[in-house]
Amino acid sequence: MKEKKTVFKMFTVTQYDQEAEYLRAQQQKGWKLTRITGGMLYHFEACEPEDVVYQLDYNQDGIRNKDEYVQMFADCGWEYLFDVNGYSYFRKPQSQMEGEEKIFCDDQSRLEMLKRVIRGRICPLIIIFLLIIIPQLTRVQFTAGGRADSFIKGIFAALLVLYLVIFAQTAIGYQRLKKKLER
Repeated sequence: MKEKKTVFKMFTVTQYDQEAEYLRAQQQKGWKLTRITGGMLYHFEACEPEDVVYQLDYNQDGIRNKDEYVQMFADCGWEYLFDVNGYSYFRKPQSQMEGEEKIFCDDQSRLEMLKRVIRGRICPLIIIFLLIIIPQLTRVQFTAGGRADSFIKGIFAALLVLYLVIFAQTAIGYQRLKKKLER
């Protein structure tokens, strides 16, 4: 039986390049990605160390037309792994690459992918935030105090902070990438 490991790691939606580099570094150390659960638990299996390039794509049209989408990348030598949270994961050994291959051939394509990510993942979070978290936080703010109420207030306050951090990280990351790609 092969040796396995699970690593808890969190990447924001704008950190797809850092995630791909992390996965490449793991494979160079002899740990091949087998699956991701919950978007943050990376499961690896021991393998021979190899330089393998990982690429992530966020394309809802590709998910709807899965066979053609996967075949398009397979024709270019990319191995399709799986989909997680709207991202499709691909890998290809560096030895089979011709120069610096990227799934996106230009910066405009990368910017369009980022816009799809924002629309597909951040907009629903904003809606949940505005329709659930804020109303509940204001509701519990005006209820009678007690241990249970204090606990619930604490939970909603923590959720408020968590959402604000996610929104801030995403906005800052998006602006940085946009500036970088527009140069």
